[in-house]
Amino acid sequence: MKRVVIVGGGFAGLAAARRLAGEPVEVWVVDQHNFHTFQPLLYQVATAGLDPADVAYPIRTILRRTRNARFVHGRVSRCDLSRRTILLTDGRELSYDYLVVASGASAATFGVPGVIDHALFLYTLDDARWVRNQVLTVLEHSDAATSDETTAPVIVVVGGGPTGVEMAGALSELIDIAIRHDRLRLDPARTRIVVLDAQNRLLANFSPVASEYAERILRARGVEVRLGCGVEEVSAAGVRLTGNELIRASVVIWAAGVTVEGTIAATLESQRAPGGRIVVDTDLSLVNHPEVFVAGDAAAARGPAPKAHGEDLVESSDTQHLLPQIAQVAIQSGDHAARQIVRRLEGRSTTSFTYHDKGVMATIGHRSAVAQLPGGTVVDGTVGWVAWLVLHLIYLIGFRNRVVVLINWAWHYFRWPSGPRLIIGDVPHSPAGPRSRHVTCSECGS
Repeated sequence: MKRVVIVGGGFAGLAAARRLAGEPVEVWVVDQHNFHTFQPLLYQVATAGLDPADVAYPIRTILRRTRNARFVHGRVSRCDLSRRTILLTDGRELSYDYLVVASGASAATFGVPGVIDHALFLYTLDDARWVRNQVLTVLEHSDAATSDETTAPVIVVVGGGPTGVEMAGALSELIDIAIRHDRLRLDPARTRIVVLDAQNRLLANFSPVASEYAERILRARGVEVRLGCGVEEVSAAGVRLTGNELIRASVVIWAAGVTVEGTIAATLESQRAPGGRIVVDTDLSLVNHPEVFVAGDAAAARGPAPKAHGEDLVESSDTQHLLPQIAQVAIQSGDHAARQIVRRLEGRSTTSFTYHDKGVMATIGHRSAVAQLPGGTVVDGTVGWVAWLVLHLIYLIGFRNRVVVLINWAWHYFRWPSGPRLIIGDVPHSPAGPRSRHVTCSECGS
């Protein structure tokens, strides 16, 4: 049988594998992790709302009923398109007839000095666990210190898109729980959460109504929102803004966007779109290599301009736009790539990828969320929060995970403290560091 190798066990890679179930092909899914991470909920792991195991599920278990699929645990170091092989870091070489590159993306620093050394990212499960440890350590340090203003925790979130907004809202709740239930001696007046964004409004690619709602809720919860602020440098002291203003920070969380640079997809010989994304044909195949498909965050998939979308929407010079790097695009593009492989096996021509917009949403904490429907209608408040909850439960992989997460959210609904506020592993010696970690691609490990 023909062999299809899928690089990446994220949304796009697993969607492709599932579509190929029962087809006359041999499917190999390659990933450096043996689990799939539900990335939209990483911020809840980072703020001790959920345990890491609640948002991760073994890839082998996911594929257990797909009899023509197997999982390969390993890191991809190179794709040799001329020989139709991929090379793993341990020396293994896998040949393929068709290749699906769904290697995701990594955090984009935009060349800002000090980001890699002094900021924390939120793209992988390890990132989320590291952020949680750092934040909880800072809170414990502040509780143990004297009542000096320099010891008051200040957490800066760079990026006002969905990730930054959700993170800021969850942090405000974490600090509230730490004071009311864990009895940490923190001064609410001096404990600060600051959201920075270079745009003039939060959720810039949502409608203005959604942006205004998100800002209003964050401010009501004590979060400082600084818009139109460019970041010049991140250092051990904090964040320096354009104009030389320094915001002293205990923790800096970088949620300003993602890039394909540094992942295995970036090694492919192809033209690049903004963010390093791989330029593909309309059917998502690689230009000059019809046996190779690129899906998910790595692909520069295009579609009609939506009325409003997620944080990574980038306009092009023609009537088509780069689609946002969100889960729905990844799932649909992975599924489409697999369909095209089947069509080629059947001797049929491929079809163009068409994205079906199902809306976008972001939560801002307890009973507060904003959901923007495909037509542009905005639903917020408790109704938006319930819609957000239901959607995430539907797409959360694994029955056990759904039950555990639902119980946690139901408990949290009544404002009871939930989640593991535990500092486990990678415990920093002081709140000042070390903060940075080497950033790797969540899908293939490059």
